[in-house]
Amino acid sequence: VVPILVGALDRTAEATYGRALAPYLLEDANLFIISSDFCHWGRRFKYTHYDPSAGEIFQSIEALDRKGMRLIEQQDADGFADYQHAFHNTICGRHPIAVLLHALDHARSFEVRHEVQFVRTIE
Repeated sequence: VVPILVGALDRTAEATYGRALAPYLLEDANLFIISSDFCHWGRRFKYTHYDPSAGEIFQSIEALDRKGMRLIEQQDADGFADYQHAFHNTICGRHPIAVLLHALDHARSFEVRHEVQFVRTIE
């Protein structure tokens, strides 16, 4: 188990660290776990994005989060970065997620594909 702490990074640094970690994705013995919650909504978080076409506020938040989750499952590093740029969703794990997406992208150059799976915890 090797914990890696990731702070605030720009897109270039996310790609650089992803490239550095990619070789570890090639070994079956390694498992990457990225833990994050998603949208922190409200004035205290300085984030009140609301799309009325999605329904109530909670439905708008869920739609926004699911849009980001689809990009992560599709392993789309650029799409996730564009999503973050467009919506500024308060995903606290956005930088480690982006590093992983870049690592997965680089691992594909070795013709290795991985699965990204979300695990929902029960409260």
